[in-house]
Amino acid sequence: MSAALPFATTATSLIAARQASAIGAFNQGVAMRNASIALQEATAQKKLTTYSLNKFNQSFEKLQSRTRVGLLKSGVELSGTALKILQSNAEQAELQRNVIEYNGQVAEAKKLEEAAFATISGTLARRRANLEALGYISQAGTSLLNMKQVGLI
Repeated sequence: MSAALPFATTATSLIAARQASAIGAFNQGVAMRNASIALQEATAQKKLTTYSLNKFNQSFEKLQSRTRVGLLKSGVELSGTALKILQSNAEQAELQRNVIEYNGQVAEAKKLEEAAFATISGTLARRRANLEALGYISQAGTSLLNMKQVGLI
């Protein structure tokens, strides 16, 4: 029975190497899926920003129209204070557009960063697994070398 033990150790090391490699491939696959999802979320965020800007612009145009109609109904000419009100509204709207764009770009960049990190993590997981597999293969080789030196092979 003791003569078979070195062979079992070698076989176990080779099986462990195969398993380490498979685990690394699986972990890389999970990370790549996470990267893909983050990229999809970045695209969705970009579309959401565009949608939010369009929705804001529609609301703003309605507000400006109601303000203009209200001013004209009250008999005020579109000059002086009335014009300043419309101009102030337009300036505030531009600031709000900038905020919407900025927030959208930050959210999109965050998702792109998540995707990049997931890709790097996947590659790293695969490389770690390959190194671990190499260690097991090295153990198997050492066992075989020891068996040869003892004269078992």
